[in-house]
Amino acid sequence: MSVMDKTEAILIDRTPWRETSLIVHWCAPGAGLIKTIAKGALRPKSPFAGRLDLFVSADIGYVRSRSSDLHILSEAHWLDARPGLRQSYARVLAATYFVKLITLIVERETAVPAVYELLRKALDYLGAKQPNAALIHRFEQRLAEEFGIARECDSSRAIEDAFQRRLPVQRGQLFRLLSQQPAPPEGKDGTEQ
Repeated sequence: MSVMDKTEAILIDRTPWRETSLIVHWCAPGAGLIKTIAKGALRPKSPFAGRLDLFVSADIGYVRSRSSDLHILSEAHWLDARPGLRQSYARVLAATYFVKLITLIVERETAVPAVYELLRKALDYLGAKQPNAALIHRFEQRLAEEFGIARECDSSRAIEDAFQRRLPVQRGQLFRLLSQQPAPPEGKDGTEQ
């Protein structure tokens, strides 16, 4: 008899599988990066209908596969849908960059409580506010610190050097987009209003 594992997780990717199912990737604090199959998720009467959106936090239940890294998703209940995140392309692009960066360097099915918490906080921020360069650099710095590769100046370079991989293309796209946007108005003390 199979035992169902339960965890809080953030949905970080999904791809169609056959006609009615989805392969859904999650980031969970204790389970790490896991891959599940949501059988029949695209059917209108599926219990997963409308629940498997990118960047949502959910309580999930899944049955581990004994022969592969593709587990069976049994249930998913939203904790935070983060609707504000979808209010701008810049927010979605920043969230995508954070997820791609994590999946580039985190080993699958390895507990990552600090990385999970960093991603959760970043997505919560993007649910309420527009991204900025400081947010991107801070995310990279904290990720580099978590892996013990932080440098005084350039965390993005430290990540590339340590993992021998180029950063996701979304980083360049995001900085180009941010450079084209007008700066927010400043208050009398020089801070953003």
